[in-house]
Amino acid sequence: MISTLFQRALPALALLLVPGLGFAQAEETATAYGVISVLPPLLAVALALWWRQIIPALFLGIWLGAWALNGFTLTGLGVGLLESFQRYIVAALADSDHAAVILFSAMIGGMVGLITRNGGLAGVVTVIVSFASSVRRASMATVALGMAIFFDDYANSLVVGNTMRPITDRHRISREKLAYLVDSTAAPIACIALVTTWIGYQVGLIRSALEDMPGVELNAYFVFLNAIPYSFYPLFALVLIVTVVWSGRDFGPMLAAERRARHEGEVAPPARTRALIEEDNQHMAPDEDKPQRAINALLPIATLVITVVVGIYMSGEGETLQEIVGSADPYKSLLWGSLLGVLSAAAMTLGQRILDLGEVTSAWFAGVRSMLLAIVILILAWGLSAITTELGTAQYLADLVGEHLHPGLLPALVFVLAAFTAFATGSSWGTMAILVPLMLPLTWTLMQGAGMSDPSDLAIIYAVVAGILGGAVWGDHCSPISDTTILSSMASQCDHVEHVRTQLPYALFAGFVALLIGALPAGFGAPFWLLLPLGALVLVIGMRLIGKTVE
Repeated sequence: MISTLFQRALPALALLLVPGLGFAQAEETATAYGVISVLPPLLAVALALWWRQIIPALFLGIWLGAWALNGFTLTGLGVGLLESFQRYIVAALADSDHAAVILFSAMIGGMVGLITRNGGLAGVVTVIVSFASSVRRASMATVALGMAIFFDDYANSLVVGNTMRPITDRHRISREKLAYLVDSTAAPIACIALVTTWIGYQVGLIRSALEDMPGVELNAYFVFLNAIPYSFYPLFALVLIVTVVWSGRDFGPMLAAERRARHEGEVAPPARTRALIEEDNQHMAPDEDKPQRAINALLPIATLVITVVVGIYMSGEGETLQEIVGSADPYKSLLWGSLLGVLSAAAMTLGQRILDLGEVTSAWFAGVRSMLLAIVILILAWGLSAITTELGTAQYLADLVGEHLHPGLLPALVFVLAAFTAFATGSSWGTMAILVPLMLPLTWTLMQGAGMSDPSDLAIIYAVVAGILGGAVWGDHCSPISDTTILSSMASQCDHVEHVRTQLPYALFAGFVALLIGALPAGFGAPFWLLLPLGALVLVIGMRLIGKTVE
């Protein structure tokens, strides 16, 4: 999620990965390509779910998009195949921010390899196991750690998944469940927390939109704060995950995965994934005669987290903490943190003579190798995202919302539109960048036409902002081409398609409740203080009715 890591931290003009393209061009192509613009991401998603192989699905999606851009001719088919590599995949690799993300992910993997091989992670497991003495406690500890690392969803996914995986494995919690716990606490908490790496981007988009709304004298940060109570999907996703953990109930494919893990001891589903994990673990497993000191893992992890926090503060500008964090470069900070985390892990391992230099290098490389599959998926996802931007997919979806609607319907409609756009493009931040500047002025125009310009009517504005942000997070959760979904799978060492397949029913459940009990009535004046507890109650009762115990 300058061009940013995972296409996230850009203004709308910098969303494209292919040099020379701009938002204006995307707007023109939206009309030119129309419904064709949604075919490449839909093909990729459909094939990924059908074949359960994400890499060929993503590549075929890129190829279809390149074919469309070159005309649906036999010649265009061949040119599209060549450009799939030359123009889109190579461009994704050549982007400096993407290179930074690849390096950051590899370094995190290397650090995990080191703290696993030096026995530090085993020591952490021993400490946490004293509290996480049951499936419920281990799951709740995962959720709590996810909420504690609220400042950035990328760091959240990688740190929580890698730290808690040995503990959840010990309690026979499936990798699919771990990936769900990681994924469903990362973006939702980062989206609504007051001091995160998301704030500057979100507030900047809102500020830009407010400038195109004559007669509106509102502070962008004030609008963001007032939108938080209307952020029904992020809030309900957090409520649902706590309900699932506390009740011990699951449903759908997740129930089958949990029963497989609990009864058969198979925490990782497909044989291909298990083989990959077992091969990497052979190189990262600690020797039995080596000390298992928790400090050898906790200090590198703390170094990573503290460096990221300090780096965010140092790279930001502004008078208030919110302004500083919002304007910071979190990805530079993540690179600093991952580098110092690896160095501290290596120094502690060598200093205590737990491993020699050759063994340290081998453990680091085994950790890096465990990330390679996910890195390939990320590169292809970036290429597909460039295709969707050039085809004008998001602009086409935004144009589906007409200008002859009742303003009260807009919170629900933009939630659905943002959800589908993020699902199709795999970019929650790209979705925000397209829809916030478009939908806020449209909302204000419709409100003025309906005579709804009193301060009491501004709740619709807040609900529309929240609908875009929440819908983007929902689509991000459900899309197999989403960066954060890929990271959650990677950190949890869960087969990516299985993660998407098992998480989807939960996201749909929370999403429908957010739509029907949150966004829709909020648009017609229902107060958030009534809708939030009502939605939470529906989630709890729903889990009681449709969920089944694993045991």
